[in-house]
Amino acid sequence: MLPLAPFSPSPLPRRRAGDADRRRALGRLGEQIAARHLEGLRFSVLARNVRTRRGEIDLIAFDGATLVFAEVKTRRVGALLPGPDPGQHPLAGLRARQRARLRGLAAAWLREQRADRPHARTIRFDAIGILLDARGGLRRLDHLEGAW
Repeated sequence: MLPLAPFSPSPLPRRRAGDADRRRALGRLGEQIAARHLEGLRFSVLARNVRTRRGEIDLIAFDGATLVFAEVKTRRVGALLPGPDPGQHPLAGLRARQRARLRGLAAAWLREQRADRPHARTIRFDAIGILLDARGGLRRLDHLEGAW
């Protein structure tokens, strides 16, 4: 009987440098579409991609009464598919941990911007799901106001 060779799992495929660039570009495109959508609802976009050491707020918008912190999720589907499968829906990826992180980021932004921020009667956390076709065309936009 031959001795068995030691088991060594095959390494995970390496991500190419271009993959991260494509994901960032897809995210930026989704955020641009979401910002135009909010502007169409008479919101002014106050800030985009607010970065802190704990994370990033995609969009902050204000309509004179409501201050919105928006999380934008963008996905791409093939041009010939009728739509995404349920697991591919952009908002399917929102988890409790992300929601808690966004609440913490919003609280930090509100503290830091105390003097400069607008005075809102309502603060709301929205989720905006963007579904694009293979060419980057908008297939679907889902806006959940007060998502959490």
